[in-house]
Amino acid sequence: MSGLRDSSDDPPPRPRGCCRAFASALCKIAKFLLHLGILLVIFILIFLGIGNYSFGTKIILESVSYPAIACLYIYTSSTRKERMISGTFLGVLAVVIVIAAPSAKGRRTSHVPIFVCNFLALLAYCVWRFWALLQACLRRVRSSAAPPLLPVVQQEEAGCSSPVVQHAAFRIEDLPREFSHDELLAVTGDFGSMVGRGGSGEVFHGVLEDGAAVAVKRIIGNMAVGEADFLREISIVANVHHRSLVRLLGYCLLRNGEGQQQYLLVYPFFEHGSLDWWLFHGERRRVAADVARALAYLHHECRRQILHLDIKPANILLDGGLRAHVSDFGISMSIAWDRTSVDTCGRGTPGYMAPEVWASALSAKSDVYSYGVTLLELVAGRRCFEKPAAADLFFPSVVWEKTARGEVMEVADAAMAHVDEGEVEAVVKVALCCVQPRREMRPTMLAVVDMLEGRVPVDLPPESRLSRRQLLSVRGPVDSRHRA
Repeated sequence: MSGLRDSSDDPPPRPRGCCRAFASALCKIAKFLLHLGILLVIFILIFLGIGNYSFGTKIILESVSYPAIACLYIYTSSTRKERMISGTFLGVLAVVIVIAAPSAKGRRTSHVPIFVCNFLALLAYCVWRFWALLQACLRRVRSSAAPPLLPVVQQEEAGCSSPVVQHAAFRIEDLPREFSHDELLAVTGDFGSMVGRGGSGEVFHGVLEDGAAVAVKRIIGNMAVGEADFLREISIVANVHHRSLVRLLGYCLLRNGEGQQQYLLVYPFFEHGSLDWWLFHGERRRVAADVARALAYLHHECRRQILHLDIKPANILLDGGLRAHVSDFGISMSIAWDRTSVDTCGRGTPGYMAPEVWASALSAKSDVYSYGVTLLELVAGRRCFEKPAAADLFFPSVVWEKTARGEVMEVADAAMAHVDEGEVEAVVKVALCCVQPRREMRPTMLAVVDMLEGRVPVDLPPESRLSRRQLLSVRGPVDSRHRA
């Protein structure tokens, strides 16, 4: 198909490091000025409360200031510990206000305890945030001012005529880097800019020393679940290399004395976010080919076969050139080549999971099914399960009927009206081949790539409706391993 050319014909992307660094600096300055403006407004409100106004006006001003301060504390706390400390501190102040205000002598001074508590709360907030900002600045100064590491000359060993040289630690290019927690605090600004949250953790925006924008994924869990997800994702992502797979830049493991651990993964930041925000974009055909090539690489070109098990628009990230990159390997599996399937409990996201997954029979064809659902959503510009429907209504079945009657453009997104109908029909047929209920009827991802790129003709597969039981399993209950 003409709309799906090989990626080797595309010009190399232009470097964006300087632009990213400049945009990130502007964003930080804007956030700082906004934060400073809010603090000034609250300070003014507090001091207006002790001005030459009526008693009722003073009470109103001081009463309005307290909720504003509480919002500052709660919404700028980046960890559960900070939120607990903030809530306890604010609660103590509230108790002091309730006890002290009615007992003040006379109506003229009954607002004074509220003013004192508000002032102390805001002053403590300023000291807290300034101290965190100062620490981050000091860390950056230390890292930039640190002298270069030189070889260390040790004593001569017996029988050696030359001194033994022990080289300092160095980092090999393109291998994941082990960050310290302090480094990631500086990179993310104390985890102050959350850009996403899912079932496997939270994602924060950050900037490295060279100005490159990164996304830091924080997995917080108990010793068993969190460590298993962390090690699985590192072991898979660090050993795959494809232009349409997200590259792991680094990692960090932090333990505390309460049995909790923080697992941090550092990835490149994709300015266009995930595909679920771009289902209506005109570049979707190239995105479909990128994802297909990435899955074909995982299934057929790696040292061990890798099953992603959670292909969906939310796990497909788009870079500045709107090229797709498959992400989130938190529940992926690596299996030997001589195994056609593996028995394990259901993994993935309901709506994108193949029927056999609920029967504990995972294989590469499970990813093919998820890809087919995603491809249908790309063509239709909507979710397959977004609208309430009758229990026996399955969107792929509706698409099959429309395609068989030559009405494929009725299910296509209106934004694709200018695209050749034959090209849309070919992509829809590929998707329908991928969502066959029986996995042996589905093509491999290598065959899918050939079909999308026009090297293999695509025919409409036989109609195969899901039984009511299969349909309920596809839409089925959210499993404990479900990833948002």
